[in-house]
Amino acid sequence: MAPLVCGGCCDARAVAAVPVVAVQRSRRAADGAHRRARGGAREAGRAAANPGVQGYSPPPPPVSPIKGLIDFHTHAAPDIFGRALDDDELATLAATRQMEAVVFKNHVTHTADRAFLVRKHVPGIKVFGGIALNHAVGGLNPQAVEWMWRMQGGYGRVVWFPTFDADNHVKRAGTAPAGIRVLDERGQVLPAARAVLKICAAQRLVVQTGHASPDEALALIAAAREEGCERIVVTHAQFDVVGMSLAHMKKAAALGAKLELCALLMLAGPTSPLEFLHHTARVEVSDTAARIKEGITRDQIVTMGRETPGSLLAG
Repeated sequence: MAPLVCGGCCDARAVAAVPVVAVQRSRRAADGAHRRARGGAREAGRAAANPGVQGYSPPPPPVSPIKGLIDFHTHAAPDIFGRALDDDELATLAATRQMEAVVFKNHVTHTADRAFLVRKHVPGIKVFGGIALNHAVGGLNPQAVEWMWRMQGGYGRVVWFPTFDADNHVKRAGTAPAGIRVLDERGQVLPAARAVLKICAAQRLVVQTGHASPDEALALIAAAREEGCERIVVTHAQFDVVGMSLAHMKKAAALGAKLELCALLMLAGPTSPLEFLHHTARVEVSDTAARIKEGITRDQIVTMGRETPGSLLAG
């Protein structure tokens, strides 16, 4: 059966000439058919090397531009908020793009068990989880952290200090008069927070500062270091709810924390990409825990997107 050719979306040069069987078997006709066949073959070869069709987007690259990278901050369904993808879909997309790993985050429940299940369903991608210390899990609750890291599989590797229930968050958002505090009235880290940090140090968990203010985050980082934590990240340092200045970021890096610079900020307004690039250039790349990809070298992308987060998640 002859192949069908769509004239509307195919380059005519991609169709090789078909040798003609002439009724008159003259040498001239045979030679002409031979020349046409050779010319058609050359055209077909050039078309095969063509990476796309003129006027259309090129095909996907043979190697994903995000191959081997790690997304340290993802949200998926099921959740209390609408999400574009569920856990399996998100992991499948990451695996298809040849990523190394993703970290599932949820504001109201831990995700260590979800990481275990998705690893069974979706081959070719590492999935990790953690716990956000909001009211739903008891706030600064050391027992919640204990049970999270003990979950079967051992994929619960991240502890976020309070996020949308944080005192800083609710006051900035106007959603409550007060939230979960990590510091006392004197600016000292609370005993419950230190109890959480002790567990994180013992189990080599990643400490994330959550939606704390810059000063709260710096105090948490200092306390984490005092308690023996080596894996510390400032959660989306540039998001308005955290709002770290360049000076804050440099101080956090000097204390030993990594800085999570999230791609979502790129969508927040026309000046956001410029601000992102300024901070990326001024804070050491090795002090950046994740992501994205504009105006920096491929080696820097690998450092930020794979090597640094990979070292945080290592057992």
